[in-house]
Amino acid sequence: MDHVVVLGAGVGGTMTANMLDRRLDRTDAEITVVDKSTEHAYQPSFYLLPFGYMEPDDQFRDVRGLLRDGVEFVHDEVTGVDPDEKTVALGDGDLSYDYLVVALGHRLAPEATPGMLEGWEETDAVYPFYHFEAAMGLRDALEDFESGTFVVSVPDTSIKCGGAPLKMTMLAEDYFRRRGIRDDVDVVMTKGSDAVFGVSPYREKLEEIWADRGIEANLEFEVAEIDHEAQVIHSTDGDTQEYDLYAPVPPQYGQEPLTEHSPLTDGEYVTVDEHTLQHTEYEDVFALGDGADTPNAKTAAAARKQSHVVLDNLTAHMADKRQTAAYEGYAACPLLTRKGKAMVAEFDYEESISAPVESRLNWIMDVDVLPSFYWDAWLRGYDPLP
Repeated sequence: MDHVVVLGAGVGGTMTANMLDRRLDRTDAEITVVDKSTEHAYQPSFYLLPFGYMEPDDQFRDVRGLLRDGVEFVHDEVTGVDPDEKTVALGDGDLSYDYLVVALGHRLAPEATPGMLEGWEETDAVYPFYHFEAAMGLRDALEDFESGTFVVSVPDTSIKCGGAPLKMTMLAEDYFRRRGIRDDVDVVMTKGSDAVFGVSPYREKLEEIWADRGIEANLEFEVAEIDHEAQVIHSTDGDTQEYDLYAPVPPQYGQEPLTEHSPLTDGEYVTVDEHTLQHTEYEDVFALGDGADTPNAKTAAAARKQSHVVLDNLTAHMADKRQTAAYEGYAACPLLTRKGKAMVAEFDYEESISAPVESRLNWIMDVDVLPSFYWDAWLRGYDPLP
């Protein structure tokens, strides 16, 4: 019997494991998912929780309740991978596999920026909101905030959901306006590149929105360190940005068990063919999600599309058949521009797909509809592609 091991119980790992279980005969294959946490978080809620647009109670589920009965769950930490011996090193021994799916995602590293972790732990002004605890802390801080400079910063690393800092910035500006304190607050986002968003026509639409609403984009500003005592952000070029309330996106990297204790990466992420998602050297290894080195935007929508490609190509490979499924770089990012309005940016490796139109329907889809699809259909392996 073949043993398929899936590393990571995030979006990509959970979907892939459940779909594999639906497709493969249980007498022919055993499927095991490994994760160091038993909790699966709905991470798109983390930029909504600070404003009360979602509540914290329903943002976590037990991984074991999301996996199908035929999928084994191992609660342990991955410490390395030996693809020559086909073993995964865990905190409590080794796990052998015949086929491996790597979906360990990004590693949040606020400590990589000097002063960020200290500012979060020692002051009431720094909240790296990609962490649930920081998002909830920011919720309390926003309620007490009356005037000053509110800053969001984007690190010079790959990040999960590149639209999240933009959404945080726009929702904050709208929040201050609704509270009647907008004239007393400067809203700023810093970013190391020369544009708030990298894909047209969404970039131009966002620039129009920001100009109309007086949101400042401090571009080509790469964060070097944070003086949390003086409440000043320093850039790599020696520029500074003051803040009174600060919501930084923490730097993000590949998982150290893979980068330090496996040959699967070349740099930070697992090296795969950008279309087949098969490893470039080890044919029995596939990878998807934020931790694969595909040149796409790192979003749950991308992982969802990739899971179908891994499903088809892995099962074809297991049957010694030709792999025909191809990932074309699809990613989607609902860009919430204000309470009740959003536009959806959709694009692939080659072009943009959707029009840059703000609508209430887009907000309803993202905030009210998608969470149910996420928990009750997609993660559980029920996902016929359109």
